[in-house]
Parts: sequence; structure tokens; C-alpha cells
Amino acid sequence: MNITLVQANLHWEDALANLAHFDQLLAPLAPKESDLIILPEMFTTGFSMQPQKLAEPMMGPAMQWMQQKAQALETVLAGSLIIEENGKYYNRFVWMPPSGDYLCYDKRHLFTMAQEDLHYEAGQEKIIIAYKGWRICPFVCYDLRFPVWNRNRQEDNYDLAIYVANWPDKRSAHWRALLQARAIENQAYVAAVNRLGTDGTDLYYSGYSSLIAADGEILFQLKGKEQIKNIEISIDELLAIRKRLPFLKDRTK
Repeated sequence: MNITLVQANLHWEDALANLAHFDQLLAPLAPKESDLIILPEMFTTGFSMQPQKLAEPMMGPAMQWMQQKAQALETVLAGSLIIEENGKYYNRFVWMPPSGDYLCYDKRHLFTMAQEDLHYEAGQEKIIIAYKGWRICPFVCYDLRFPVWNRNRQEDNYDLAIYVANWPDKRSAHWRALLQARAIENQAYVAAVNRLGTDGTDLYYSGYSSLIAADGEILFQLKGKEQIKNIEISIDELLAIRKRLPFLKDRTK
């Protein structure tokens, strides 16, 4: 499967500017060049605690843009958005295929240091997405710190973990170490997309979007500038790692 990680600067709380920017960044991609394009957390706004003015309904402009882009590029587009539903706000990961039959995951662990828990509702359910012979599990930013939630369980195992984030530079060492740990302990590929730039609260983000193999090998890491990276991942290589190091069979339930 060919996946594309999009590491980008974000315009603070400006959805139109961000969508236009991603139009430019994705313009070089040809249809079917990638099977999966991953954007950052809250890719239309940055990590804002103003959902009352920024949230969109399901199938609002950002969701429509995602579907149009997925159709044009004949691929799946993924990233998180601020969504309002039934009077509540969610930091919602969206998996958007060309058909428009989207899947969603709501961020489970809300970042209390930024009072995210006072503005958003926490999700309750993990999801496993079956796609092109892969089992894929999405997470959002702060979820990364909680290994029990990330655990590759026997009853809902996965092959690829996706992390979308606004993870600041001052804790980037944690980001890099935890991503590698999650790949090793769960024997799964990790695809992680972080934003760049400085947000409206003066936090700087240095990226370090990464792809990590199931044995912890860092296949690439994007540093300090806007980049789009395409890479092929192999289910056969994943299974070979699990066969060579059969740790998962010793999991307790």
C-alpha cells in the first residue's frame, strides 16, 4: 500500500486559507498515485479551543472538500476536524474514501493542559478500518501517551496505526520516542503526521512526521519544513517481522 504523509504549516483558525493551502500542496499528486493521504490534526484550524466559532457540521465545507479531493485523486483522505454534532463538539478523525462513505473516530484522550476537555467531548470507541487487505487503527495526538488505549489487542488487532497531531516542538523528543515505542510494542507500522509552524498561542511545531516499521526501524522522519512524502509499506514485511519475533502471541487478554 502506498501512503502519503502531508506535513504542513497551518493558518490559525482559518479554514478557507488552510483548504486552499492543502489544494496547493496536493496539486502535484496524480490520481491513484497514493492509496492513503494523511493530513494533520485539526488541519483546517490548528489546535483551537474555540469550537463554538470554528466547528462545522458533518458534511460541512471541510467534509465536502475532503470528499471532492478523495474523488479527484481516487484515494482515501484522512485527518481530524472540529465537528459539531447534537450540540457537542468533537476532535474527530475522518477517513474519507472517494465514495463518500466516511468513517470517524473521536479523540479519546483530551489534552487537559490546554483545557481541551472543557471544550470537546471525548470519544469512547476505537475503530479498526479494513482497507486493501490492511487493518488500520487511527489515533489523535494525545492518545499517543496512553499505551493501554493503543494496545494491539487480540480481539481487534491492527497492522497500521495512524497518528495525526499538533504536537509542539518543546515535547518533540516525547513524540519521537513514543511513536517508536508504539510500533515496537504493537508490532505494527506507525504513520504519524504532525503540523509545522507557530500557532495563535505562540506554540511552535517542528513536525517530525514519521513512518516507522513494526520492529521500530524509522523508515523516514520529516524535519522542519513542509513536505509531502510517499512511501510503500508491505504487509509481507510486517508478517515477516511478526514471524521472526512472535511476541504478540504472548499477549494477555
